[in-house]
Amino acid sequence: MSTADRLTDALYGLGWSTVKNLPEPVAVRLGRSIADLAWKRRGKGVQRLEANYARVVPGAGPERLAELSRAGMRSYLRYWMESFRLPAWSAERVRTGFQPKDLHHLTDGLASGRGVILALPHLANWDLAGAWVTTELRTPFTTVAERLKPETLYDRFVAYREGLGMEVLPHSGGSAFGTLARRLRDGGLVCLVADRDLSASGTEVDFFGDRARMPAGPALLAQQTGALLLPVTLWYDDSPVMKGRVHPPIEVPPSGTRAERTSAMTQSLADAFATGIAEHPEDWHMLQRLWIADLDPTKGPS
Repeated sequence: MSTADRLTDALYGLGWSTVKNLPEPVAVRLGRSIADLAWKRRGKGVQRLEANYARVVPGAGPERLAELSRAGMRSYLRYWMESFRLPAWSAERVRTGFQPKDLHHLTDGLASGRGVILALPHLANWDLAGAWVTTELRTPFTTVAERLKPETLYDRFVAYREGLGMEVLPHSGGSAFGTLARRLRDGGLVCLVADRDLSASGTEVDFFGDRARMPAGPALLAQQTGALLLPVTLWYDDSPVMKGRVHPPIEVPPSGTRAERTSAMTQSLADAFATGIAEHPEDWHMLQRLWIADLDPTKGPS
């Protein structure tokens, strides 16, 4: 392991061991202070966040984009502070920490026994939403995690999420899809963060007026298993309680090739994500390039 990797792992380890023991008001203030410091330094992540917000909020001037990026960094650090502290939260704190709307889409789907896929963008705190599902609904689920470097950091994330009641599969390796399909055929629940493609085989969608790639996995799993595909969007407000919405199911088109059905379903998923992101842009933690034109500088602005 390189020196940089050891340092990264040590910093995350310090976060999990120290921040989770802080009083909540202290952790909130610490997160906000770190966010403001990072925002003032205007590193690549902050600049990319602003560039992404410029697409989401068309016509926003420099002052508005600066306001959004500052709020976005505060939201991003709130996610981290909550995530560091989640393992120490009581079951009651988890239950009262999230209030989803239109939950019947999920509970009815689970009751039907056909399996349910929840697909989320990088909005607010998807780990808290997952902990709420395992705690309040007492429903275990399976998810996929990107392999991080160093490997010890990935192991920390897997152990953390498994401690919250999730089954975590590695994104790489090729076996995740088959395992997810088996869980769904057994009537289980699968949760996937699905607004950024991590492979070379993503499906192109229109997203805030330009082309982007999103993973085809949720649509393919729904077609192959008959599971219900439900978009979910999350957001913060001024309270300590995260809010969310379970959107209506995305149906499998009755005709067309598998590629055509996948394209249509992934576009519907992107449209649902866009609705939630447009309403709460500051809670979308997309500090990476997403749009095709940004990934390939020859096709547009970087």
